[in-house]
Amino acid sequence: MPAALSLEPAGRSLWDEPLRIAVHRLAPQQPVTLRAALRDEKGALFRAHARYRADAAGRLDLQRAPALGGSFAGLEPMGLLWAMQPDRPFWRLLKRDVQTPFVVELEVLDGHEPDQGKLLASAVHERHFLAPGVRRVPVREGRVRATLFLPAGKGSRHWASGHFSRS
Repeated sequence: MPAALSLEPAGRSLWDEPLRIAVHRLAPQQPVTLRAALRDEKGALFRAHARYRADAAGRLDLQRAPALGGSFAGLEPMGLLWAMQPDRPFWRLLKRDVQTPFVVELEVLDGHEPDQGKLLASAVHERHFLAPGVRRVPVREGRVRATLFLPAGKGSRHWASGHFSRS
């Protein structure tokens, strides 16, 4: 059976929510490279990679296995996300539209060469900035410019009942 990449939560999560990354069905002690990539809203590519070794049972859990090198080293379960660097010099990862997610592509490659290994498994994960049901309300009052984020649910009405005043 081919290797399998497991993400928890599966499919989507909030940007500040931990993402558990694991790989199953590898050979015992198999060397692998994990890569992560995303494109920002202007199309700039951000990437990170790390080298790992599967355990004796052929499993790799980033919460337990230290990275052996790459974009970072050591026990960093979220390293593939925070270590992403732009392909363009001096480019910064900025989110302009919080209503759309960043789409992260994850890959598992055989061996420790980030650009040459055989693709063993891949997955796509959406990193959202707003929880389901949260409403974004622009506020414009005099010189005040703000955004009000209202939580989902019946109780959110009382949040919008306040008023703003200038001092």
